[in-house]
Amino acid sequence: MTKGTYWLEHAWLGTYVEPGVTVEVTDGRIGAVRTGTPTPPPGAEVLRGLTLPGLANAHSHAFHRALRGTVQVGSGTFWTWREVMYSVADRLTPETYHALARAVYAEMALAGITCVGEFHYVHHAPGGTAYADPNAMGEALIAAAAEAGVRITLLDTCYLSSGFGEPPTAHQLRFSDGSAEAWAERCSVLKERDHARIGAAIHSVRAVPAGQLATVARWAGERRAPLHVHLSEQTAENDACLAAHGRTPTRLLADHGVLGPRTTGVHNTHVTDEDIALLGDSGTGTCMCPTTERDLADGIGPAVALQRAGSPLSLGSDSHAVIDLLEEARAMELDERLRSRTRGHWTAAALLRAATADGHAALGWDDAGTIEPGALADLTTIALDSVRTAGTLPRLGAETAVFAAGAADVRHTVVGGRHVVRDGVHTLVPHVPQALAAAVEALRG
Repeated sequence: MTKGTYWLEHAWLGTYVEPGVTVEVTDGRIGAVRTGTPTPPPGAEVLRGLTLPGLANAHSHAFHRALRGTVQVGSGTFWTWREVMYSVADRLTPETYHALARAVYAEMALAGITCVGEFHYVHHAPGGTAYADPNAMGEALIAAAAEAGVRITLLDTCYLSSGFGEPPTAHQLRFSDGSAEAWAERCSVLKERDHARIGAAIHSVRAVPAGQLATVARWAGERRAPLHVHLSEQTAENDACLAAHGRTPTRLLADHGVLGPRTTGVHNTHVTDEDIALLGDSGTGTCMCPTTERDLADGIGPAVALQRAGSPLSLGSDSHAVIDLLEEARAMELDERLRSRTRGHWTAAALLRAATADGHAALGWDDAGTIEPGALADLTTIALDSVRTAGTLPRLGAETAVFAAGAADVRHTVVGGRHVVRDGVHTLVPHVPQALAAAVEALRG
């Protein structure tokens, strides 16, 4: 049995900030939380600054990180950007994907992210030929997360068609298992580990024929696993779904048993009032990815209305144009201010909950995202003396974290009671910038 003690100079405990908090850790979990300890106990690891529960990145495509800084020239749409993304996907191998994901997950750890939901659909070799291990690409991601010191929910994604009634394109052949039944058979071989859980995803209603949606939902339901789906990210998808099925993507998912409290719709940008009611009444979650949604000119989703209807909110960095969950939280509020021309749609504490407890719940880690006995000992400490945070009031720590700080202010990241980032330096992956540069260069050929 392993034990340790952390002393938190300031700790956000869900609704308020408490100074001088001692956290005792046993076998990777919080055994006790003691307040009113103004000085560190003997032998305790000291975390100076504001400590939050570890952040959960509920939507990631690790290989998109290779596009950062290269897709901003000229005009275009989501659909033109997608062609560039496919060209990167074409060059992935299990080895190059492992190297890139390891560096990307290390970048996430440096940003205070302790758990990532990897929406994974690059399954096979180019042309669609299966690897000797049909899950070689997924296993590469699971191994990369372990080496970077973060938890992962591998959201193995069913992706079968290029559009309603259309076969996969040449680029998409490596995404497809041919049928939902074959997808389920391959996924069933994947095993969970201490740091890894297995979930499911429907890429979108255009990529999984309506008659096969229930197969994916049933696979996830039998395992009580999280199920994610890109939903109404683009108006073109809505229009095509209406033309093919006479209903919105949300209604199509509802009619095939996909919605529910273990399901998360990613983006939910262009949903109708009826869609919002369907999502809220079923307890289906919403993962907002504001930095990607604005980068791709997707639009601003109705997050306020969705949450009011009963859809829990989580946050993701999606294409990794930016990896900064504090920025995602801030952007959700600021985007809504731009749309409504009013301020204060969420408290800072509510935004932090989306980035912590609710994000973990969306990924199947209900035992993470809080600083309380029994929870996984995953912690993120933000400096209160940086150029961005200096002069802020510690008692307003949630406001400081969301509206002043950013990924560059993360000082420590602890996962399972182990220091993964100490004083801004990753303890497991040396020279993260160089690792990222080398991995991206390998994909550029």
